[in-house]
Amino acid sequence: MISETFQTLALHISRANRAHEEVVSFSNTLSAESLDDFDKVKVIDSFIFRFIKIQDLMGNKLFRELLDALGEYQPSMSMLDVLDRLEKLELLSSAEQWMDYRNLRNVLTHEYPDNREELLEGIHTALNVFADIKSLNETLFQYAKKKGLLDP
Repeated sequence: MISETFQTLALHISRANRAHEEVVSFSNTLSAESLDDFDKVKVIDSFIFRFIKIQDLMGNKLFRELLDALGEYQPSMSMLDVLDRLEKLELLSSAEQWMDYRNLRNVLTHEYPDNREELLEGIHTALNVFADIKSLNETLFQYAKKKGLLDP
């Protein structure tokens, strides 16, 4: 179960990496007008789609599966409880930071014509924090591997 989640994350990260590189190549000139350029929007949407999938999969599934495999999860735990537990296990550097990522996900999800500047800011932030999220995934994968949690 947790192995499948890591495999799915690897797929999303691999696909997001390529889109990330392409968006970064024109991110210095990214503006509200860029959101009318179909070629740029295709790549931006691809990155955002994968970014949201990664954030959702880690936050809604991987964290709980990892705690469950460690015997640390209770179904009654809120998201904050899960994040706090991961922080106490020193697997997550900051529960607050993850909540910021979650809020970023919400900004990227809701695209309206009157919030282009907020969306652009969200895209830049997502480009900047993508490496941190990949690093967290790698940390959790190595931890699970070391603890023998990936074995069937």
